Amino acid sequence: MAVHNLYFAWCWFFMGLASGTIQGLWFHRENWLGGYDSWPRRLTRLGHIAFFGTGLLNLCFAFTVLLLGVEGQLVRWASPLLILGAVSMSTVCYLCAWRKPLRHLFFIPVVSLLVGVGLMAAALLVSERIPS
Repeated sequence: MAVHNLYFAWCWFFMGLASGTIQGLWFHRENWLGGYDSWPRRLTRLGHIAFFGTGLLNLCFAFTVLLLGVEGQLVRWASPLLILGAVSMSTVCYLCAWRKPLRHLFFIPVVSLLVGVGLMAAALLVSERIPS
């Protein structure tokens, strides 16, 4: 299952580069999306950076599982939660840039990522494969 996170991470890095390229076409315009400090512009920047941050979480997860051989139910739950958190984080950022009231959806990526990382940390703590 960790291989899915590895593939996903690299796809997500590509999405970060692609979204940054598209946004970069207009960033030089002083009033683009209402100006540098506007809500829409801040949230599109956050959405762009979220591709890299959440991609990195998935990459770290995959390398940890594959290199250390950590397995079990906690890992099986963490894997899809990290992918869900990544997809929903960038999506919610861009949706919020479009409609501010959609910010109330941030609980979806936040909870997914918190639980996913927490499960992975717990899996490492109880794993017998990690040298002391």
